[in-house]
Amino acid sequence: MYRGGEGQWAYYLHRFAGALIILYLLLHATEMTAPVFGSDFAAAVAGWFRTASYKLLQLLAVGAIIYHGLNGIRIMLMDFTSWGTRIQKYVWYVVIIVFFLMYVPIINYQLPQILNLGGH
Repeated sequence: MYRGGEGQWAYYLHRFAGALIILYLLLHATEMTAPVFGSDFAAAVAGWFRTASYKLLQLLAVGAIIYHGLNGIRIMLMDFTSWGTRIQKYVWYVVIIVFFLMYVPIINYQLPQILNLGGH
């Protein structure tokens, strides 16, 4: 299962998505605690959260949350059913398809706004 192929890619992407989610949560915690360190620091942090680079990171975090959740369901199927490991390769392809079906419309809606391309 984890010797190359789909299982290995699912593992790497799951770990990467989890790390990205943790990074986003740490940045969010920084935003919430910024006033403790003074109004100048809070203003600087708030200013960065309005930049395109942060909004792109936020868009990546949304994708990470979607993938991490869908792949988590695949992992639960492998762990809690007798047939999950036999079909895990096919379920991973379903996860990828559902991920793109969910994430592409979000990108299509948000990216033009982030890049100031006259989106919605």
